[in-house]
Amino acid sequence: MFLAAIAGTIRDEAMSSKNEDQTPLKYKRIVAKIGTNVLTAGSDRLNMDLMADLAAQVAALRKQGAELIVVTSGAIATGRHRLGMKERKDIPFRQVLAAVGQSDLMQAYQGIFAGHDITIAQTLLTRRDLADRVGYLNARNTLLAMLELGVVPIVNENDVVAVDEIEGAKIGDNDNLSAFVANLVDADLLAILTDTGGLFSADPHVHPAAELIPRVDTIDEQVEALAGEAKVGHGVGGMATKIQAARLATGGGTDVFIASGREADALKRLAHGEGLGTHFPAGVDRMESRKRWMLAALSVKGDIVVDDGAARVLREKEASLLPAGIQKVEGEFARGETVAIVDGDGNRIACGITNYSSEEIQRIRGIHSDKIEDVLGHHYGSEVLHRNNMVLL
Repeated sequence: MFLAAIAGTIRDEAMSSKNEDQTPLKYKRIVAKIGTNVLTAGSDRLNMDLMADLAAQVAALRKQGAELIVVTSGAIATGRHRLGMKERKDIPFRQVLAAVGQSDLMQAYQGIFAGHDITIAQTLLTRRDLADRVGYLNARNTLLAMLELGVVPIVNENDVVAVDEIEGAKIGDNDNLSAFVANLVDADLLAILTDTGGLFSADPHVHPAAELIPRVDTIDEQVEALAGEAKVGHGVGGMATKIQAARLATGGGTDVFIASGREADALKRLAHGEGLGTHFPAGVDRMESRKRWMLAALSVKGDIVVDDGAARVLREKEASLLPAGIQKVEGEFARGETVAIVDGDGNRIACGITNYSSEEIQRIRGIHSDKIEDVLGHHYGSEVLHRNNMVLL
């Protein structure tokens, strides 16, 4: 059924390069996140015409030298259609839908990309894969090797085992997964293709007069409030998760666009620098991979609460964290694990790799660095977290 549908949607013009845009690429390494509502065009099944158009855009960009990774949703919706069942919220049922739908989803991608002589690779990731340093580096090296070999990775969260994602946990949706992947591979662009077309002054599904916001330089409380909690259709995420993803990716040095996946040649136009949807420019220059791993904050084992003075110094001077400014420790962690630094109001300031365990920090909090050895009987350095092992949030 799927192969027949695919064959009917690969058009002659998708195989031709006569009309391809030959203007220079602005972005070379691109992560494209395709949401469920885009893949299904708002229906209860995959829209094969839209998927064929996406593959044609990827093929055209690759001919110009671009490297692309697709982060896809749609497994649960595809499984629901395959089994002819209605929506249900219980986790085991949705895991079954994901398991059934994943094969059909990948078969669709396989057939469509094969029409362009492009090899794809199914890549299922979970938070566990990225939560430790070794897993992070393994995932990074594998994805980069795929790109080097000319393979297009098709990435999805492993819905069959990732319960938090199916429940809609903020860190488990495919929007945030796409940002993690962008950080993994040092992407130049994260294109989040959705059905709403960007960030608006209000929910456009409720307020037709809402206006598109073309550029967001700083993601603050006002921007988060605009995103709200709204979500529509069959997708897990909403605009709020897309804003979270934009914050993570721009913090790692990647430009982000949230744009309509139904706009003609949206991915190609974004890659060439056209301003579709809402642009979130990168907040910093490229970061080395260890800091990207810390920025993802997937492996935080506990919190270190600091006083106002230490919080101010960390924010303004990007200094190391000394024991004198620490008020308390929350959680248990070992030396060398990733922790969060928070201020007295509970706001996260930074994430980093600690030089001391939670038990050791509890004993040396509030003292001067030259007293550490007197208290502990050993010394791992004057800093609890060194600035080279820390990322400000």
